Amino acid sequence: MTSGRLLRTTIAAASLACALGCTAAINYVDPAGPIVVVPQSSTRQAAGEIRLVTFNVKLGEHVDRAADLLTRPGPLKDADVLFLQEMDGPGTETLARALGMNSIYVPSAVHGLSHRDFGVAILSPWPLDDARKVPLPYEHKFRKLRRAALAATVHTPAGDVRAYSIHFETAWGLWSEGHRRDQARTVLADAAAWHGPIVIAGDFNGRGTADEVAKGGFSWLTRSLDDRGVFLDLDHVLVRGLCATGDRPAAHAPDVAHASDHRPVWALVRLCTTS
Repeated sequence: MTSGRLLRTTIAAASLACALGCTAAINYVDPAGPIVVVPQSSTRQAAGEIRLVTFNVKLGEHVDRAADLLTRPGPLKDADVLFLQEMDGPGTETLARALGMNSIYVPSAVHGLSHRDFGVAILSPWPLDDARKVPLPYEHKFRKLRRAALAATVHTPAGDVRAYSIHFETAWGLWSEGHRRDQARTVLADAAAWHGPIVIAGDFNGRGTADEVAKGGFSWLTRSLDDRGVFLDLDHVLVRGLCATGDRPAAHAPDVAHASDHRPVWALVRLCTTS
């Protein structure tokens, strides 16, 4: 079976299962919020590079395991900006406290499966402000869940960075790939007003939405990564005004703590310099 046919079969099976058993989400329809901001004290020392980490924590089921994974020695430890997906408010605050990070959280809805808030977050040891909820177009075909992205400014020692934590809809959740690309275009439209460095990171639920962001003038640091197979390449990091450092622009880290069904992705960047 070709990868394209396998993808269509997988989408059809998931759509049928959801149509038979999905409970409708309860969306937070106010475009202004909710936005939950929780400050923490940090003793982090400034470094010359900016470490980016994105992690989908699977309905926030194992926040304790995620905290263990993100504090182990290695490339995930001491992130300057941490992008999280599938989180609720208490889980975000618990994880931020464990990491000694400030946090901003935006729930999209009460999820029909977990019956808890479902949303995205940005964590950093550095000050966060100018947070904004970015509602994304279209509801899930069956769950009726409408997603939202989170934008915030991170005041890193290297300079201010505009950060977007995103979780675009799945291929079986919307009627067309064009609708999913519209979600990416919505984030690009919001980012257009920021003229400094930008990071858009999170669960893109495929390469098409990442490709759309790349077309908007962003460097696709995770382009060469294979996240979960040929057609389920999910988690990505794209930047503008930031340049990768080291030999590899981005990489996966193994989820040795079994915190999720996703692997975290990390990248090291710096402010781009002009010659």
